[in-house]
Amino acid sequence: MIMRAAVILLTLGIVIPVSARQRDFLARFDGGIGVIPATNATGGVNIVRGVKPAPGPWRIASLRADIDIYGQVKVRGRGLLIANGDNIGTNLNQSVFATLLCEVNNPVDRSTNRAGVALEANGDFRIDDTLDQVPVECPNPVLLIRSTGGVDKVWFAAGIPKLTDED
Repeated sequence: MIMRAAVILLTLGIVIPVSARQRDFLARFDGGIGVIPATNATGGVNIVRGVKPAPGPWRIASLRADIDIYGQVKVRGRGLLIANGDNIGTNLNQSVFATLLCEVNNPVDRSTNRAGVALEANGDFRIDDTLDQVPVECPNPVLLIRSTGGVDKVWFAAGIPKLTDED
């Protein structure tokens, strides 16, 4: 009987922290939006929280990302490819990194390693990294997938915030 109780307590001790850790996310994203560098009536381009868009448009088939309270970032993207021109359907030999922006006004750029990861030929990529700065909270999260090239480090795709814990 004591052995059985010990096994149950040990099991609970392992399960409870794992369940608690599953809720320790700063931000989660499920789905992605490819960049469209459109110009509006006033001449402004599709700048997101100070980050310029990549020439494009670009499309992304799927994107999932989890960022925990310790700044650990896991991003899985599929099909990030140029969607026009002579190179349509290619990755243009791009490498990407992720940026989390939490503030609407004067956003702080919190990014993974800017050396990035190379896109596979089909546009798939994985980022397993840590943010260079970890915010205490992130009430208005925006996740941008950005180019490692050029001075501006333009964005190719944005994550769609996951608002529920359902998988």
